[in-house]
Amino acid sequence: MFKLSILISSVFILTFLSCGKAEAEKRAGFSYENMSSETKKTSTEAKVLASEKIDLINKGIGPVTSLELPNNIDYTLAKSGEAIFKKMCTACHRPDKKFIGPAAKGILKTRTPEWIMNMILNPEEMIRKDPLAKELLIEFNYAPMIKQDLTQEDARAILEYYRTLN
Repeated sequence: MFKLSILISSVFILTFLSCGKAEAEKRAGFSYENMSSETKKTSTEAKVLASEKIDLINKGIGPVTSLELPNNIDYTLAKSGEAIFKKMCTACHRPDKKFIGPAAKGILKTRTPEWIMNMILNPEEMIRKDPLAKELLIEFNYAPMIKQDLTQEDARAILEYYRTLN
């Protein structure tokens, strides 16, 4: 009988101590010091997405090396560009939100007109050689932009359509 009471007491004490230890570890894991160091790691490791980077210097790789946009939008050209965009680009792009590829809205605030046209006209080489295009490929799950065999005039019309989206 005495042995049984010692056994029961031992089990009770061990159970009590192990529960207390777990509770102390839980409290130690949630200290303000630990939380602030985790927050610092997260905030310093935050990386800007390629689609959100602003690069108004890079002109890309392709046939368009210089392009001066007029102050006023050519709405006739933009309408043509919208039709081309709807026919050739909407499988992967949406005007105002990310889809398989980046959104068109606001693109002229983050990229040069030349870069945009070169990406439309020369996507394979851009993805191979342009650092920003490479980052976009990674961001959008390695879904490459497909060459659509558009003319420079088509690409310019799409660019004019993009100007109406800003």
